[in-house]
Amino acid sequence: MTEHKDQEQLQEQQAAASGEAPAAKDTTKPEAAAQGEASAEQPAEKGSAAEAKPAEAPEGGTGAAGRNEGPASSGVKAETSGRQAASGEAPASDGEKPKRLDPAEREARRAAALAARAAAQAAGEAPAGDGEKPKRLDPAEREARRAAALAAKAAAKAAAGGGDEGEGAEPAPKEPSPNQPLLDKIVALIRDQVAPDAVEDQYINEVDSHLPVVVVKNEHWLKTAKLLKQSLKLDYLINLSGVDYETYMEVVYHIESFQTGEKYCLKVRTDRDAPSIASVTPVWSTANWPEREVYDLLGIQFPGHPDLRRILLPDDWAGHPLRKDYEPLDPEV
Repeated sequence: MTEHKDQEQLQEQQAAASGEAPAAKDTTKPEAAAQGEASAEQPAEKGSAAEAKPAEAPEGGTGAAGRNEGPASSGVKAETSGRQAASGEAPASDGEKPKRLDPAEREARRAAALAARAAAQAAGEAPAGDGEKPKRLDPAEREARRAAALAAKAAAKAAAGGGDEGEGAEPAPKEPSPNQPLLDKIVALIRDQVAPDAVEDQYINEVDSHLPVVVVKNEHWLKTAKLLKQSLKLDYLINLSGVDYETYMEVVYHIESFQTGEKYCLKVRTDRDAPSIASVTPVWSTANWPEREVYDLLGIQFPGHPDLRRILLPDDWAGHPLRKDYEPLDPEV
């Protein structure tokens, strides 16, 4: 310490002799050294405290995993849910009391739970304990459980619906289609003006906006087409397409009236070995090219067509590609 003071005095004297201001004393080094010594002692104290007291994990979690629940907490929740279901209490969020259900809803939930349990058992495996593989059931027992599951499901459905519909109850009558009057009108017209047996089938295509569909016998088709254009003012053929059903072929006509806005679908079936349907090109000129396309791809003849020849494929093409029995000469083509 004495040598340090002597050096400082010597520096002050030299500075005074040269006319310079004395340098300020650097007091930060001793303080920093003191702080360094103090900080060096603190880790040892913290380390001893860490050894004495283990770190606590977050509540309901596993450290860095956050709020992942362990097996004990999930088991408690499952037990609580089961107790609420058995007592007829509705599950509630955290901090809220469970709500009591009315007897009807409680019975419906109980029946649904039994049905779900029976359905799981009806899958063909017997319930097993923890760590055990499920046991396969013999066919008789599996069928019995399946029947029990169906009965439980029907009971649950009846309970949910108030018990009005039983297992043997008849379904409610289906409401008629809004286009049923149109179907009745066209069928009555064909049977009265063409032939009583001219209609093979009739129905409403509910998927296609309740479109009335009539299947007309092949031999009565040309007369029927002329009648529909004259009597019902069906003056526009929207579309014409062919279908191969393997046992027979069919041509589908979608027709519309510009005056009334009514739309119908007419179908005509023909033999598959020698398919032939009368051409309606003289009735609706828009049938010209579609009939040629059906002939080209399916091989259906249209007697009365003014120019029946291929429209997509070359004239020397062998076969008709859209037939189910078509075999190409070159499989790679």
